[in-house]
Amino acid sequence: MARIIALDFGKQRTGIAVTDELQLIASGLTTVNTKDLLQYLKEYTAKENIAGIVVGEPKQWDNTPSESEVSIQIFLKKLRTSFPLIPIDRQDERFTSKVAFQTMIDSGLKKKQRRNKELIDEISATLILQSYLNRMQ
Repeated sequence: MARIIALDFGKQRTGIAVTDELQLIASGLTTVNTKDLLQYLKEYTAKENIAGIVVGEPKQWDNTPSESEVSIQIFLKKLRTSFPLIPIDRQDERFTSKVAFQTMIDSGLKKKQRRNKELIDEISATLILQSYLNRMQ
């Protein structure tokens, strides 16, 4: 089987998570500058067999899209053009940043480590991907 990638898209940084080849477990991969994201994905997909890309879908309390959805839609057009053969799906990402931060606390990370925004983005991408896997089962 092939891996699935998840993206916690942000204006500055994007957290990336990936499944194992059996698509059972989501693991954090890295965080990249959003301006370098497409190039990173091109290099990664050249090395790995990718079955799909999941992009977090930020929503507000009332289920309406958040203001960041505008920039995500622009990115999605570029993503679909760059990877026309890879299915792209969306996954609700409400509360992932808060859950990621709590996960860092629960795992015993020191306060200085919890300030690492790249790590929060990577954990958020992992949570998005795990939610997606749970929904697909």
